[in-house]
Amino acid sequence: MFIRKSRKKTDQREKNQDSTNGSQKVMDNSTSENLNTIKQRTGNSPDIITRTLKLDDRLDISTAIVYVEGLVDNPTINDFLVEFMENKDECQRKLLGDDALTILSEELVSLGHVKTIKDWDGLFESLLSGDTVIFVDGKSEALIASTKGGERRPVEQPSNEVTIRGSKEGFTESMGTNISLLRRIITNPDLWVEPMKIGTQTKTAVSIMYMNGIADKDIIEEVRNRLKRINIDSILESGYIESLIEDEPLTVFPTIAFTERPDVVAANLLEGRVAIFVNGTPFVLLAPALFIQFFQAPDDYYARFPISSAIRLLRVLMFSLSLIAPSVYVAVTTFHQEMIPTQLLIIIAAQSESVPFPAVVEAIIMEVTFEILREAGIRMPEKISSTISIVGALVIGQGAIQAGIVSPAMVIIVAITAIASLATPSFNMAVAARLIRFGLIISAAIVGFYGILLGLIMLIVHLVSLRSMGVPYLSPLAPFIPANFGDTLIRMPLWKSKERPRLISPENRILQGENQKPQPPRARGMVRADTKEGE
Repeated sequence: MFIRKSRKKTDQREKNQDSTNGSQKVMDNSTSENLNTIKQRTGNSPDIITRTLKLDDRLDISTAIVYVEGLVDNPTINDFLVEFMENKDECQRKLLGDDALTILSEELVSLGHVKTIKDWDGLFESLLSGDTVIFVDGKSEALIASTKGGERRPVEQPSNEVTIRGSKEGFTESMGTNISLLRRIITNPDLWVEPMKIGTQTKTAVSIMYMNGIADKDIIEEVRNRLKRINIDSILESGYIESLIEDEPLTVFPTIAFTERPDVVAANLLEGRVAIFVNGTPFVLLAPALFIQFFQAPDDYYARFPISSAIRLLRVLMFSLSLIAPSVYVAVTTFHQEMIPTQLLIIIAAQSESVPFPAVVEAIIMEVTFEILREAGIRMPEKISSTISIVGALVIGQGAIQAGIVSPAMVIIVAITAIASLATPSFNMAVAARLIRFGLIISAAIVGFYGILLGLIMLIVHLVSLRSMGVPYLSPLAPFIPANFGDTLIRMPLWKSKERPRLISPENRILQGENQKPQPPRARGMVRADTKEGE
């Protein structure tokens, strides 16, 4: 009996609490009661602005508008209020009828898109998204006017993906602005956008964008299902989405790409990928992502193909160097001294004579030191980060050599490795190489070149096993697809790229028409400056 009474009290307490919080679904027909409900739900927050206007003093009928300061376009609201007050007599005559909300939505409100709403959940979602709520006495519903605005960062050049040639526009924190930047590039009705809300507390706006008829329907459905399965309190950045929808969360390699450049997103959409926009961040996710994609830069497609191919091969070479250079040095100096020229071996031995640590300890000490300097340079203010990084590297490197902690050769190897890692366009891929480097150093210290070879074999097996939205991570290298090989380690001429990636866009493969190769006339005479017209 006591337990039943306790349960009844608890249920009554929860019911009263829900009522206090305004979780009831139906609005009141009194404007003052509705305003009190909003104040209770929002804790009487000072940024919730309420303006009440009297329609008829004799009948005590009023209307009220509610909006959140900083999320709305203030000039639009002020213009509406001015227009409303200037035409007050006409407003009274029209609004005292039964169709007051209809009159407001069709004739008197100049605030853009207007809709009617009856439930509190939808009202608060719209209010806290930057819309304006309009109440009228005697109506148990409200109008929602689109007045989104406020201070926003303008479209600027992306700081993390600087290019010599190409667009200088970058995404902002406004998802609407970001989508409009894509609409300006791809003026095609087949560019489809699907909006959704994710996050039980933040209700973050998320949209997926794809080219209908080009993107694989199975990939689109897979992305859609993974997003709908997310059940989390908050989505504060696109990294939340990335970590919740990736295929293999335990790998160090990124299986979803991100960018803040509209032209990069447009190019990937036209190849058949799906873009994921998250409100509040300038970084847009791209899926599926392939391994070779992280070594491509926008300049590769804006420059002539011999230059682009040479630079891309250089990036792959620098990535390989940053991956194995310290481990090769450790293996050579520890197990395979016969592979070093005699004169160089004597110099290295003389330098290492006063160093109390083996080569593997030297490598780990210097690698950890450079990682600390790199991280400190990223987190410090921009104006002094580069200075601190350079001075710190010089002072620590020179000091470590003079103190006899490390040898000069090891400092050179680690410095070359650090510079080579900066040549990778993708930050996530560069970080993956930095982490794997430590494992290869330890393997090299145990069994020399055999340890490095074993580590690389395990690395390749791991890469082959990875998937991105079900697409093999190493394609078109594994599985090998000759038709798509022209945009991997090298970039073939644009007129040779006739097909889209088959595993990403299996239905619409044709990228361009036939005979796109430049065909200048065979007979070309010498153009002379003194040639007269008509001769």
